[in-house]
Amino acid sequence: MTTAPDSAPPAPAGAVIDLNKARSLRTPPDPDADADTPGGGPGEGAGPVLVDSPSAGSGESLTDRWRGAKRRDVLPGWARSQAEFAAGARWLAGHIGHTTTYHAVRLPWYTLRLTAQAPAGAAKFVGGALRWVADREGDPLRSAAARRENVAEYMTLSRQRDRRVRWRTLVAIVAAFVGLGTALSMYVLAPGWLLALAGASVTLAMGWLGAPADAPIVHRAVESGKTPKLTSDIVLRALGALGIPAISQAQSKGGDGFKFTAPIARDGRGWRAEGDLPYGVTVTDVIDRRDKLASGLRRPLGCVWPEAVAEEHTGRLVLWVGDQDMSKSRQPVWPLAKSGSVDLFKPVAFGTDPRGRWVEITLMYIAGVIGAIPRMGKTFLLRLLLLIAALDPRAELHTYDLKGTGDLDPVGNAASHRHRAGDEEEDIEYALADLRELREELRRRTKVIRGLPRDICPESKVTSQLADKTSLGLHPIVVGVDECQVWFEHPEHGKEFEEVCTDLVKRGPATGIVLLLATQRPDAKSLPTGISANASARFCLKVMGQTENDMVLGTSAYKRGVRATMFAWGDKGIHYFVGEGADARIVRSVFIDAPAADAIAARARTARQAAGTLAGYALGQDYDAAPTGPAYDLLGDILAVVGADEPKLWSETVVARLAELRPEVYGDWGGEQLTAALKPYGVKTGQVWGTTEGGKGANRRGIKRADIVAAIAERDGSADAA
Repeated sequence: MTTAPDSAPPAPAGAVIDLNKARSLRTPPDPDADADTPGGGPGEGAGPVLVDSPSAGSGESLTDRWRGAKRRDVLPGWARSQAEFAAGARWLAGHIGHTTTYHAVRLPWYTLRLTAQAPAGAAKFVGGALRWVADREGDPLRSAAARRENVAEYMTLSRQRDRRVRWRTLVAIVAAFVGLGTALSMYVLAPGWLLALAGASVTLAMGWLGAPADAPIVHRAVESGKTPKLTSDIVLRALGALGIPAISQAQSKGGDGFKFTAPIARDGRGWRAEGDLPYGVTVTDVIDRRDKLASGLRRPLGCVWPEAVAEEHTGRLVLWVGDQDMSKSRQPVWPLAKSGSVDLFKPVAFGTDPRGRWVEITLMYIAGVIGAIPRMGKTFLLRLLLLIAALDPRAELHTYDLKGTGDLDPVGNAASHRHRAGDEEEDIEYALADLRELREELRRRTKVIRGLPRDICPESKVTSQLADKTSLGLHPIVVGVDECQVWFEHPEHGKEFEEVCTDLVKRGPATGIVLLLATQRPDAKSLPTGISANASARFCLKVMGQTENDMVLGTSAYKRGVRATMFAWGDKGIHYFVGEGADARIVRSVFIDAPAADAIAARARTARQAAGTLAGYALGQDYDAAPTGPAYDLLGDILAVVGADEPKLWSETVVARLAELRPEVYGDWGGEQLTAALKPYGVKTGQVWGTTEGGKGANRRGIKRADIVAAIAERDGSADAA
């Protein structure tokens, strides 16, 4: 008997197969068998290896799956939020009130038009009734039967018409008698007001019936928005237009290319869709094509915000599509715009997310970095944070506008303990001296905190209760610097600036010292890595590249899909915010213009005066510049050393001449002391052109003689000094 060989090739035609041997070749290997034995391993004679065991299942019991399941919220977000619920109630009340007022104002015009159209409506009513009685709607059918000479059909339709006309005529006669009898009864028996009401009602009804179809009487009080509802078809169409191969291939084979994990629902002022992208496709791939996604959705770019879900895998996409462009939508009124104070140890609203919900920040225990390209709202955001700090009367502010345009002056002039605008050499020296003092203050505070009992300071950091104790000197200190790269790139003092600021960023938050740095060049040179790596709060408006993005938002933020490069040029004030223990969020900061900033700063100054905490620059006592010793007349002394032929003069030259005039008074003065001493008289220093001893021209801070003359004239109540 011929048998098939042990190998797998099929037996030739006509061969006799040994069935027992063939069955043994198909027997699954024994998992406990030695790998070296036939059928027990991958060697010669081994059977198939089963990778997925059918009996293993998912590895989880039903109870485990239930416990690991994610429970959806019973109530939507707006119903759980008191602020959102109140805002929705206010909107509804306003909507109803507007609609009611709109139609109430036009009610006389509605009445006049309806009265004028009543005859036409009455004629239309009578004509319609006669056509109904005569069964005119059946005329086309009977005419068609007659044209086809279909006698049977025509006779059937005619008999049906006769029955209808007889019945409808009877109904019309009865209705006429009842209606006429009712009208006569009301005319005789009803009171005048009821008769008038009935007549007006009939007249208005006839007028409504007589209104032309193309000229309605009542118009909408509120035009409904043109925003289309977000549907699954629209989302799939948009994702398919991105040009991502995995999505395109899935849709070309009849699939969706996106698996929805939750129903599409309203979320704030827009729609929210959530689901899983195909295997290998990440949310970052979608964010990179945000402009194409907006085109596929047929929505403005500022309405489309794809986001990743931090606690899920990188393919879980949350797509939020707003009703309006985020940069153009109306923001809620900022709670601190008109009234209110701040406790820096508690969260304070400073902006809104794409859904219009308030986003809060706690300024204590942080160091903040703000980065952006020019003209995107970086300085406005820094000023907003400083205004928040100013509304806490305990806070000591140190503000530096190194751009020199005066954007921080509303805060500086009203509430700052130290303030400078400009990048002149004396401004740099002033700031460096201030930072040295802050470092010494930092060291003093660490000793104070270390010496406090554990029951008073259990976590070895400043608290709101400790800040209230003036004897400890642990009040909040907030330092705000715009265009900080001027400090760190200074050829002489840059290293010291970096060293002190790094120390303040690392150790300052626990001692109540907050450092906020803003720059339009967020690179390693402008924003040292020792500072950017330790800043716990990061604000990144639009930047141009991955390097700048990660310098502000942290290493690998760009790879994780947190990309401030996606913001458009029109997205002023919109930024990624990392802080408050949460993942990166898109925030639109509150817009406070210069007049509003002045008003808020004035409130902060009033609160400080009431609390007795107004000091330093805002009080004209910068660096204790007020001189002591013999009585003197500063303005008169300046006029004595500045000749009439010198309309402008550098501050350093004026101080040198004053020291020569009265060495016991002005001997230790510098330019900053002169600036502070002139402030109570309303005299401001500014950039003045002059020449050095070598004849070289330069622009430095100085005074105008005319300002001194005017100040003397105002002080003395006479113009004789002029």
